[in-house]
Amino acid sequence: MSAPLSGITILDLTHVLAGPYASMIFADLGARVIKVERPGIGDDTRAFPPFKDGQSAYFATINHGKESIALDLKQQDDRAIFDQLLEHADVVLENYRPGVMEKLGYGWEDLHKRLPSLIYGAVSGFGHTGPEALKPAYDMVVQARGGVMSITGERDREPVRVGASIGDIVAGMFLAQGVTAALLQRRDTGLGQKVDIAMLDSQLALLEHAVALTSVTGEAPRPSGARHPSITPFETFHAEDGLFVIAAGNDALFSRLCDALQLPLAADERFATNPARCDNARLLKRLIEAVTLGAPKAHWIEVLTEAGIPTGPIQNVAEVMKDPQILSRNMVVDVLDKAGKPQFTAAGNPIKLSGMTDSTTRGPSPALDGDRAEILAWLAEAES
Repeated sequence: MSAPLSGITILDLTHVLAGPYASMIFADLGARVIKVERPGIGDDTRAFPPFKDGQSAYFATINHGKESIALDLKQQDDRAIFDQLLEHADVVLENYRPGVMEKLGYGWEDLHKRLPSLIYGAVSGFGHTGPEALKPAYDMVVQARGGVMSITGERDREPVRVGASIGDIVAGMFLAQGVTAALLQRRDTGLGQKVDIAMLDSQLALLEHAVALTSVTGEAPRPSGARHPSITPFETFHAEDGLFVIAAGNDALFSRLCDALQLPLAADERFATNPARCDNARLLKRLIEAVTLGAPKAHWIEVLTEAGIPTGPIQNVAEVMKDPQILSRNMVVDVLDKAGKPQFTAAGNPIKLSGMTDSTTRGPSPALDGDRAEILAWLAEAES
């Protein structure tokens, strides 16, 4: 079975996370991804710990299955190679500050005139338009400015950053979606287009509920810890030996929850509807925990699961990586070394397609400039 992006070639000038995350998605879906890296340095994440056998696990788990060639786009000989690569590429990705590619002569306008079918994907902190387009940004900055930190954490405590780098990762996901849409449209028009993704924009796009709430009430939501601000009960609860989660997202589920916990609350006017439960969320939590504190969390997860109530444990990453459901979905994969032996462990591809084999391994991450000979040979053959 062929992967859906087989035959697509991506020139990836991006580094660190947002852009490489997008190109990782493309590689997992069958595209050929050629990383164009800085000579002698390469992607910054090559120097990020932890290391194994002298290689960065961070770099390997994001850049597996890609190829690498080192080019200095200010040097004429390297520019000539890059120009050849562009002639045979479907997509070029970059995450430089706006204006850098234009100074090099490889901005969108220049490339579109030369190569009308080429798709240009750019991801940056604030996008390529607007009064602050030239400002630098990192994940922490856009999580803070984009409103995500304002609703993350415990009530009346200092805001906290989301543990995963969602400023970068979500922007990378949107970049992959935008480029895929551009590839689809190119089949009809023959023309490429520019895909301009801002990390800041991407954070706002995550705040579907917070934006709706603020626009209607005029008040910005505050952190609510683990509790959903508009659904109750939908949070963590204490059992005899620790916390677990219950997510009873509608009245029918709440009624089942009451039956399972033998709590006569489903008809109580304080809890009979979701708005009423939200108004009395703290009281309801105390009433539920008066029951759940009487037995271990494993007991309650079993009881509630049998009753059809969405529930589950709060697992750390090591536990997640051993979770039978996760493993059954091939979501923990081996990244191989050059000899074909497992070297690193990475997250699998969550996009499951019926027509594509979901491999249990990933190809090795490239050594800096490690694929130069093969890439140059490919170019020579293509030019002949």
